[in-house]
Amino acid sequence: MADLVDLRSDTLTRPTAGMREAMATAEVGDDVYGEDPTINALEAEVAALFGHEAALFAPSGSMANQIALQLLVPPGDELLCDADAHVVTYEIGAAAAYGGISSRTWPAVGADIDPETVAGMVRADGYFAVPTRAIAVEQTHNRGGGGVIPLATLRELRGVADVAGVALHCDGARIWHAHVADGVPLIEYGRLFDTMSVCLSKGLGAPVGSLVVGSAEKIERARMIRKRMGGGMRQAGILAAAGRYALAHHVDRLSEDHARAARLAEAVAPFGVLATAVRTNLVLLDLTKHALDARALAAAAREQGVLISVLGPRTARLVTYLGIDDDAVTQASTALTRVLSA
Repeated sequence: MADLVDLRSDTLTRPTAGMREAMATAEVGDDVYGEDPTINALEAEVAALFGHEAALFAPSGSMANQIALQLLVPPGDELLCDADAHVVTYEIGAAAAYGGISSRTWPAVGADIDPETVAGMVRADGYFAVPTRAIAVEQTHNRGGGGVIPLATLRELRGVADVAGVALHCDGARIWHAHVADGVPLIEYGRLFDTMSVCLSKGLGAPVGSLVVGSAEKIERARMIRKRMGGGMRQAGILAAAGRYALAHHVDRLSEDHARAARLAEAVAPFGVLATAVRTNLVLLDLTKHALDARALAAAAREQGVLISVLGPRTARLVTYLGIDDDAVTQASTALTRVLSA
C-alpha cells in the first residue's frame, strides 16, 4: 500500500526545510520581559497586516480566542455566537471556566449568517437579563465546511454591534484562506473587528502559534491574561520565526490547497455526500442518506490508505494543506470513490 494520505486536519502540517532554517537561526530573548526580538517583530507585522495597533503571540488558537473573549466580556455577561462556533464547540468550555462568560447561540448556519437574526438576540442592560457584551464569528467556518462569510455580511454585523454598543470578535484561525478565496485585503477584515485571533499552525504550516490582535490597551491587558492562563513564554522566538516564515512564503500558496479540495469534492459529489459547496480547503461530508455512517466511512477509508476526520455520527471532513500534493489527492480520490461506491 502507498503511504497514508492524512486528510484529518490542516494542523498536521510539518515545518518545511526553509522554515526549520529560520527557526534554527532565530534571534531570541525572554518574551515575558518583552525582550524576544523575533516575537516582537512577528507581533508588529501581524498587527500591521490587519490595521490594528498591537498583537500578542500565544501558544494556541484556543488560548488566543479565550484571551480575546476575556478582553471583551466581563464575568457573568454574555457572548453571542453560532451553535457550531469553535469558541463554544472545541474549546472545552473555556469561556465559562476561565472567563466566567455566559454564551448564547444562534442556529448553526456556517457562513450564511443573518445579521437581523443576530441583532434580534442582543440583550441590553437591565430587566434582570444577562447583557450581551460581544458577538463572535468564525472566518472561515470550520464546521460550516470552510465557508467564507461575505464581506457585506461582516459589515452588517459591524453595524449591528455598533448600534447595540457591543464588541465584535473574529475567530480568524483560517482567515488567510478567506483572504485568498475572496481577495479581501486583510486590513479590510481587520477594521471590522475589535479583536481577532489568527492562527499560524493550520494552513500557514507553522508548528505552533496564534496571535490576538487589537488595540494597544487591549493587548497590554492580554499579556496579563496570557500569563494567568499559563501562556507566558521565554525564548519562543524560535516559534515566532516559523510564523514569520509562513507569512512570507505560505499565504499565496493556499490557493493550491483550495484547488485540491475542489478535486476531492468532485470525486465524492456523485455519491450525494457533499454537504456544502467547497470554497477553501475543507470538504464536509453529510452521510445522512448514505449506507455508511461517518465512523464506518473512516474505517473503510483507512483500509484504503486514507485518514479522514469524524465530526459526528453522519458527518465527516476532508482537509487539504501544505504536504498534501496532487498525487495524494489522486490517491485519496480513488480510495474514497471505491469506498463510497461499495
